[in-house]
This record gives sequence, C-alpha cells and structure tokens, in this order.
Amino acid sequence: MNLLASLRYLVALHEHRHFGRAAQACHITQPALSNALRALEKEFGVVVVRRGRSFEGFTPEGERVLATAQRMLHEHQVLQQDLSSDAAHPRGTLRLGAVPTAMPILARFAAQLQARHPGIVPVALSMSSQALEAGLENISLDLALGYTERMPARGGLLRAWPQYVEHYFLLRRAPRPPKSPPRGLQIGPPMAWADAAALPLCLLTPEMHNRSLVDGAFRAAGATVMPAMETDSVLTLALSVVAGQLCSVLPGALVDAVRGHDGLEALPLTAPVLTTPIGFMSHRQVQPTRALDAALALAQDADWLQHAAAHSGLLVAD
Repeated sequence: MNLLASLRYLVALHEHRHFGRAAQACHITQPALSNALRALEKEFGVVVVRRGRSFEGFTPEGERVLATAQRMLHEHQVLQQDLSSDAAHPRGTLRLGAVPTAMPILARFAAQLQARHPGIVPVALSMSSQALEAGLENISLDLALGYTERMPARGGLLRAWPQYVEHYFLLRRAPRPPKSPPRGLQIGPPMAWADAAALPLCLLTPEMHNRSLVDGAFRAAGATVMPAMETDSVLTLALSVVAGQLCSVLPGALVDAVRGHDGLEALPLTAPVLTTPIGFMSHRQVQPTRALDAALALAQDADWLQHAAAHSGLLVAD
C-alpha cells in the first residue's frame, strides 16, 4: 500500500464528504478509493470511516488519522517545494480561498502572483467564511481572503494581513436621459439604506455572512427589508440588475467588476456608512511553503495594496 496516496484519499474524502466525488478528485475509481481506505484501516488496526449507504463521517480514531494525514501531506508539500525551488524561484501549487464577494480581488491577486512567479500554480476557490476558516485550520487551504473581524472567535490560530475595506453600493439600472444613454457604469449620488429598503432588491441568502452585514445596516437604519429575490451567487446579484428591473446591494469589489457595463448606476449607501475590513489569513502555527511565502510577500507589497484599494470600491466611494 502507498501510505501517502491513501492518506491523500482520506483527506479528499473529508473535503468532498462523498466517496464518488472524492474518487473523481483523486482521478481514481470509487472501488479503488474504497479499497485504499480499507487497507489504511487494516494498517492501523482501527475503523476509520463510518459507512452506510453513503459516507457518514469518521470514527474518533478516524479523526485522529485524518489530522495526522493533513499534517503529513502539508509537510510533504513543504519538503517538495523546498527541494524543487528556491526563495527567488518558488514552485508548486498554492490553494487560495475567498468569500464570494472578494473573489474579484482574489482573481487579481492570483494573476499578479503567477505573473511574478511563473512556477506557482494558484488554485482560487470561492468559499463561505466558515469553510475558509475550517480550510485554514485543517491545512487544506494555504491562504484565505475574508472577513478578519471573525478571527477572534478562532482562538488565535489565524494571522491576518489587512488588504482593503469593503464599501457598499446600491446597483441599479441608470436613468436614461433623452438622446444620451449612459456609457459604462455611472456613479450616482449617495442613497440612504432606509430608501434602498423600499426598492425591489436581489440579496444574498440569509446564511451568507455578507447578508448578515447588509441586514445589520438595514436594521441600523430602522428599515425592514423584504427581498424580491435571493441567491447564493454574487454573479447573480449583478446579473439580476442587468437582466431585469431589480436592484442589488454590492460591495465595491463587485461594483468594480461590472464597471464596463453600459446602463448601470452605483450609489454609495449611507446612514449608516457600512465598512468591513477584508484581509488575507493564514494558519499561525503551520510552516509556510515557498509558494505561500511568495504570496505573503505580495500581500504586503505597497503597489499591490494600492491596486486592491483601487479595485475594491474604496477610491470610488471617496
């Protein structure tokens, strides 16, 4: 039995919570994955996986094996990158995650990182705040871009690098003056949250952290909002405005992503002014790979931070 491969299959099962999807992610058949896990159980003399008609989780012994597998695979990755590269020319895969509203900034970051270090292969994933934090803790993610205000609840395990501040806008179709249709995204006058609440809104679904921030701003304005539409996709937030008569509440990074679209208008939301710090986070106690060291250097680069601020709506809001 290839122990390292079997541990990799175990971690894949943890990430996908499904035998078939884990096998597909590992590019093997489901019977091959099951056989490898049974061989792993035989190796350690314990039951690792709870099996029923589908995956039902890990036994207590399995959780211990999983934690060890995650550490071993990380150490293997650190060693592999140390042997195949140097500090000036890092090589290897780097798993990056971001909350959905920060994905436009993460995409820019990953592209700049890859251009600076062609040997790095970034994997950019859109994830919930809870999934980001769990990914950092179980070492399945190298770096996460999200809401740093949530960090104190993680018991000091995470370290943060501030990146930008989210500002919020109402996005709607722009009024069309006679014979002068607007070109590109227009920036309108400020709008109060209480006034925005009266409009037909497409908002994120209630379980998403960004929605809780938006709901908090409406409550602070003394307004009750009843969305006309809800979605768990930030792309749908913007497309619902483009395609119909709905409005939406978007952070600046998503406003910037539709900056070139004709006929849209973004109005800074005020009373209250909602600002949310966004930063990169990593596991404080995990040895970084060369690829992660390179990413952290870029995350603290003054030119990058200025670029992130310019494309997160901060300069627009000013």
